[in-house]
Amino acid sequence: MRKLKINSMWITLVFVSCMLCLTSCIKDEAGNKECDILNAWVEGDEYAVYFNDKNQMKVSDISSTETNITFVVRSLLSLSKQIPVCFDLTPGATIEPANGSLQDFTNGPVTYTVTSEDGEWTRQYKVAFIEPTLPTFKFSFEHVETSEQTYSGSYYHIFYEEATTGQRQDIWDSGNSGAALTLFYAQPDAFPTSSVEQGYQGKGVCLKTISAGSLGAMMKKPIAAGNLFLGKFIIENVLTDALKTTRFGVPIDREPVRVTGYYKYQPGDKFTDKDMHEVAGRTDEASIYAVFYRNKDSEGKDVYLWGNDVLDLNKLNTHPQVVKVAKMDKLPPTNEWTRFEMFFEGKDADDEELSEKKFNLALVFSSSKDGALFEGAIGSTLYVDEVEISFEK
Repeated sequence: MRKLKINSMWITLVFVSCMLCLTSCIKDEAGNKECDILNAWVEGDEYAVYFNDKNQMKVSDISSTETNITFVVRSLLSLSKQIPVCFDLTPGATIEPANGSLQDFTNGPVTYTVTSEDGEWTRQYKVAFIEPTLPTFKFSFEHVETSEQTYSGSYYHIFYEEATTGQRQDIWDSGNSGAALTLFYAQPDAFPTSSVEQGYQGKGVCLKTISAGSLGAMMKKPIAAGNLFLGKFIIENVLTDALKTTRFGVPIDREPVRVTGYYKYQPGDKFTDKDMHEVAGRTDEASIYAVFYRNKDSEGKDVYLWGNDVLDLNKLNTHPQVVKVAKMDKLPPTNEWTRFEMFFEGKDADDEELSEKKFNLALVFSSSKDGALFEGAIGSTLYVDEVEISFEK
């Protein structure tokens, strides 16, 4: 009887130990809290007919700060009302509507909700299909929204356009999301790019060069110039390669001739270099320019222009993909709304390539001409409004 009792005691100890180990494992392997979409694509080769090429059927490496996913199609009029979009999610996450389910995108974006593995966190994404042309050729900057609160407690303005169908078009971007890294608990008007109520007509855009604070100075990026451009700001490159944060251009199917609009500008008092040393005798300048370029190389691969190669403002163009450039040589300081006009110069575009939408158009505004090099004057302020692009008939 004594031997049986000892064995029972050992069995009990082994059982309790196993339960403790199991409990420890469960505790150590808590559910993942991430709820991000990593990649998105249209499933099925039969849907390739809706795209200019198959590369546009997938949106890869989606930023962790991005909540809008956009596919560019030939035409919304011919788009099927049953499109299956698939997603790569962070481990363990789920999505609703279901991954790969058929959805109708012809009436605007479809909202997807991603839930983390532990069920405690959710995130919403708007997935949209748009045509690869500018929604309008006159920009009044009336459409603006305030961002969600950033990790630094700040809020900033986001500009967008609306097509004649009412569909939102996120074709504008700025460096505001990067500036949020150094601006804590700031309101939109403290950011380099913001909306103002007193534009030339209705609302306008205010671009101003601000200090990037002690963190910016330590990283040799002491200022943040106000900018607004057609394209996309890639925040992941802010700390590694600042000139690779601005990806310029949106697809277009016609040849630009002229850009007009209205501006006001006053330079800041003291021009400084990237070490914040004053450059005696130099006055800051604003810049407005546009670049029309081929978005495919000789092998048919996508091409984008970035802050390091979009344009040398001292030359007509520098990149082999550039076809035409329009730029303002001077923007004299003025406190009154003043009309500007610039014409595109360069080569003529091929009609067949235009019809196949093989060109991008970049339009850029900045409060400091050399702001991308972190040179300029704190306080330089450029206002723009009622911008219009004219095209060949």
